[in-house]
Parts: sequence; C-alpha cells; structure tokens
Amino acid sequence: MTDQNFSLSNVAVVGLGKLGLTLAAVFANNHFNVYGADIDSKVVASVNRGKSHITHEPGLDQLVSEAYKNYTLSATTATSEATARSDVIVVIVPVLTDEQNNIDYQYIDHAVTEIAKGIQKDSLVIFETTLPPGDTKNRFGKMIEKISGLCPGQDFDLAYSPERVYSNQIIHDLEHYPKIIGGINEKSLERAKKFYEKALGCSVMEVHSLETAEFAKVAECVYRDVNIALANELAIFAEDKGVNMAEVIQAGNSQPYSNIHSPGIGVGGHCIPIYPYFFINKGLNEGITPLSRQINDRMADYAMTKIEKRIGSLKDKNVLILGLSYRGNVKEPTKSTALLLIDQIRKKGANPYVNDPLFSDHEIRQYGATPLTLNDKQCSDMDIVILQAFHKEYSTIDFSQFTGCQIIADGRNKLPKHEIARLGIMYEGIGNEGGMYH
Repeated sequence: MTDQNFSLSNVAVVGLGKLGLTLAAVFANNHFNVYGADIDSKVVASVNRGKSHITHEPGLDQLVSEAYKNYTLSATTATSEATARSDVIVVIVPVLTDEQNNIDYQYIDHAVTEIAKGIQKDSLVIFETTLPPGDTKNRFGKMIEKISGLCPGQDFDLAYSPERVYSNQIIHDLEHYPKIIGGINEKSLERAKKFYEKALGCSVMEVHSLETAEFAKVAECVYRDVNIALANELAIFAEDKGVNMAEVIQAGNSQPYSNIHSPGIGVGGHCIPIYPYFFINKGLNEGITPLSRQINDRMADYAMTKIEKRIGSLKDKNVLILGLSYRGNVKEPTKSTALLLIDQIRKKGANPYVNDPLFSDHEIRQYGATPLTLNDKQCSDMDIVILQAFHKEYSTIDFSQFTGCQIIADGRNKLPKHEIARLGIMYEGIGNEGGMYH
C-alpha cells in the first residue's frame, strides 16, 4: 500500500451487530471486499449464507444477499485473520455501562486485542463505536502499539468517525448524515475521508482531532437526554398545576426558537441512557448532565406512583406492559424502561405481564415477566395496562377486552383517551394528558 494511492480495497468490519452488519453490507455493495468479524458463530454462519440476522432494518436483507452473491462479503470469528487481510479496519463493537453505570470495555478490549495480533503495517484503523473522549488514542491506540509493536500515526493510521444513525433507517442515515471524522494526524484524516466518500457516498465533516470527533458524538446524546429530562420535569410540574403539557408544547413550539420535546415514561436504548456516563464518569459529575440522567430514570417510578395514587395498593394486581423494547417498532431491549417497570411491579407485590409483537414468549420470560397475547381471554384479568413502547400494532388495540382493567397508563401519550374513558377505564398520561377524563 502506498500513501499516494490510499489503497482501500479490503475492509474488515469488527462487530456484526445491527450497525456493523449494515456498514459491512453497504461497503460490500460499493465495490469493497469486506471481511466481517464477530465472536458469535451463529452470526458468522448466517452472513456466510447470505442471510441477515438483523430484522426490521429496511433494505438490509437485500444488501447482504447481493453482497453474498457478488462474493464481496464474508464473515469469520477469527478477528485477527480478517484484520491481517485488510487495508482498513472499522471497529463497531459496543461499549456499555454496568449496573453501577461504570464504563464496561470488556467486549471492545477483546476485539482490539485480536486486531492488534493481525494488524499490518500501513493499515488504517477507524473506530466507530461511541467512546469517551481520548479513548481512541490513549486506550486503543496504545493497546494496539503494545501488542503489535506498530506505532499509531507512524506505522498505521488511526481515525475516529462515530456512528450517528437511527434504528429502522440506518441505510438512509448512512447516506444522508454527514460523517464526522477526526484523525491522529493529517494523513489518517485524509485516508479516512477518502474511504468514507467512496464506501458510503456521504458528505464528510472533518474535525480538528480524534477527541473532537469523540466528544461530538457523546455531546449529541447528552443534548437529547437533557432536553427529554426538561420535558419530563415540565410535565410533572404541569400535572401539579393542572395544565395539559401537550397543549403547552404545541403552543410553545409555535415560536420558531422553541423545541420542547415530548415527555414520556422513560428513556432507553444503546445511546441516551448510556453515553452521558462517558462524560459523567470522566469528570462531568455535577450539573445538568447527571441530573438529567436521574430525572429520566425516575420516570418509571413516577408513573407507578401515579397509578398507586389512583387505585391504591398494587399488591396481587396483574399489570400488563405494552412493549418490552425501548421504543416503538424496534426490537431492542437494552436499557428499556420496561425493565425498570418490571422491577417496580415485582417490588410492589404485583404480577408483571408483557406483550411485545417483536419478541417471542421465551425472550419475554427471560426478563422476568409473563408473556400475554392481545385478544387472549386472560386480558380480562389485567388490572392495569401500561403503554411503554408504541409499536404500530398498538394503534388498533380493542380496549374493550380489558374488562377488569381499572387504569391505563399511557407512557407515550399515544392511546385514544376518549375511547378508553368511554369504556369506564381511568386514563393516565404523562403531563396531565388524562386529567380531564378521570
């Protein structure tokens, strides 16, 4: 490989989850030879049959199938081998937080160790995983150097370009969102820029450093978390004052500089509940960033308290949660508010049930709840129904089946409150949504 030609024909994508597989498939359909690497042998076997193991991601099945037919995408559990065969190594292995909200590096540390065993001189390594600022250079660059003996910025190029996509529209977002790129030096930045322009066909936004690119991604998530927390705080205050928060949002946002978000029962997923801790645990432990995390995580408890105020003790009550996933129409339980609700329901001596059309009964039971199919005769035994994630299937629920239901808590302010009230069931939204119908 020469610096002048920027040879980028072979690419290793390390981590074949929802984002990694999509990246690999897009690269493979844009004239690159792609070696996907993942520790899950079932994922690898699926890709090597030309099948996507990811569901509900529009266009991904076709891209994987086309790449398989064109012999441009294959997969392996041997990360070091995929790395050794590649000019570019894209790392998209998750960094999460544990139950104490400490940063958990176990998966990416293992992946980077394997990358370091196979990396060749003059390779380009790009991290896409959301990271605390400084980690690309100070943790992973040094880790690769220690194991391989190759120096980042001299013997191999190092860049950071955060993923910024939204589930159910990843392919669209990869093409239309600007790709933020930072490099350890000018050469690394230029090579990463050329790669993404060719591999994704997107616009590129160059920033001054690796740390700037890392910081930008976390800052995006903090911004959203803070604004959702503000909406939740205002919604609680609106309830205290007898004001309908939905009307407040509509009226307030008619001013073009106002963008009050929608309140809800909680915030879940891989991003917003996790990435603010990449700042909090690195020193930003006072102010609105940690406070917003507290406000948003307390919304599940707040919702349960509202229900208790309406109907009394929840002991021995049957509580149905609609939606195990963290948000509507996405199969992803990570940090879902449903998990907080299940825990609260059990602590109060009640019986948690869950309906989610995207999950099997076995999967639901793994989270400590009893699965329940809508229109099952057991629906009449539910005392409480809580909307947690508004899947499209919930837009046509027949609420008359809940003959024993005392209250429906609409955690996303999406359900037909007039219809529910006509059935004699109490409706409780977030932000005094149902106040006039009690």
